[in-house]
Amino acid sequence: MGGMGLIMSLIIGGVAGWLAGNIMKGNGFGVIGNVIVGIVGALVGSFIFTLLGLHAYGILGSLIMATVGAVILLWVVAMIKK
Repeated sequence: MGGMGLIMSLIIGGVAGWLAGNIMKGNGFGVIGNVIVGIVGALVGSFIFTLLGLHAYGILGSLIMATVGAVILLWVVAMIKK
């Protein structure tokens, strides 16, 4: 992964984490927290999309996949905390 790929991953992770935070709690987690949630969410989303036979192409597809994964991640964390 080149420098631009890393930067795009961080940007997509940050936006996905922010979106997931807004969907699940009504606010984000700060810049670093959003990026971490988004990147881990992208891994979760990639795993789930693969299980379902779905593919994400381009920046928008990556953003959707990362957001879905981040929402699932936050939902699982919320269930564990209860």
